[in-house]
Formats: sequence, C-alpha cells, structure tokens
Amino acid sequence: MGASRWHHLRAVAVLPGTVTVLVPATLLHLTHRAPLIDGACRIGLRGLGAALLLLGLALMVQAIGLFGRVGEGTLAPWDPTQKLVVRGVYRHVRNPMITGVMSVLLGEAALFASAAQLGWFLAFALANVIYIPLAEEPGLERRFGADYREYKRHVPRWIPRLRPWTPPART
Repeated sequence: MGASRWHHLRAVAVLPGTVTVLVPATLLHLTHRAPLIDGACRIGLRGLGAALLLLGLALMVQAIGLFGRVGEGTLAPWDPTQKLVVRGVYRHVRNPMITGVMSVLLGEAALFASAAQLGWFLAFALANVIYIPLAEEPGLERRFGADYREYKRHVPRWIPRLRPWTPPART
C-alpha cells in the first residue's frame, strides 16, 4: 500500500522544504545586503533565476507525485518507494527530485543575486555528488536488482536525456 498524504507532506516539509525554503530564507536573513549585481544584469539574472526556480519546482512536483502513485512510497529514506519508478520524468533522469532541488537553489541564488545562496547550492550539490553514487545507488541496486542496473545504464543521473528511455517489455 502507498504512503499516506501525511507521510508525503512530512517528507516534503522535512527534506526539500528545509533545503529550498528554510535554509535559503535563513541565509537571506543573515546576509541581507545590497545585491552583488545591479542594473540590466540584475534583471536578466532575476529572469534566469525565476525560470530555474519554476523548472525545479515542476520537476519536484512530478517526482513527488510519481513516488506516491507508482513507487508506493515517499522521497524520504525512512519511507522509501516499494517499486522502481521508471515513468514520467524518471524516463529522462534518474534523480529528478535532486535535479529539481538543485535547479531551485540555483534559481534562488540568481533571483536574489546572493553569494550565500550560491554557496548553499554548491554545498548541496557537492553533498549529493558524493552521497548518491556511494550510498543511494548501491541501496537501489540491492532493492531493485537487475531492473535498476538496466535503468542506470540508460538514464543519466543528473542531466536529463532529451528522448525518454523506454524500459524493455517484460514477458
């Protein structure tokens, strides 16, 4: 049986909520200064930031929905999916949730022209570049075996492939 709405809300609040809202808001509060860039460049940077933020949110919403509907679990390690999700955005990228969060963080850094936000993005990206291949992926291989290894061979970790991968038909 899939995770309840409460489980999803708790996982979203604790994980991406903390990373994309609580920490950035705290950083902005603690480092509130004049932006690093002014004028026309700032307007362009704000536009880029808004676009990255919207793209990231779209990826996150799709990933969270697929975790519940298809994977029968949440994005949280304490309540993981029970089934391997290879639908929707997962046919383009293995980690759409993290790609989405990184897009939001980079968007926030651009939107606010904030060096502190950029530092937070870099720290979060580095942590995931280390954690995912060393801890998360071996765990997924243990849970989902050959299906995950096949998926991993065809779908990139971070940067989405343009054409969706179609898993082989099961007989």
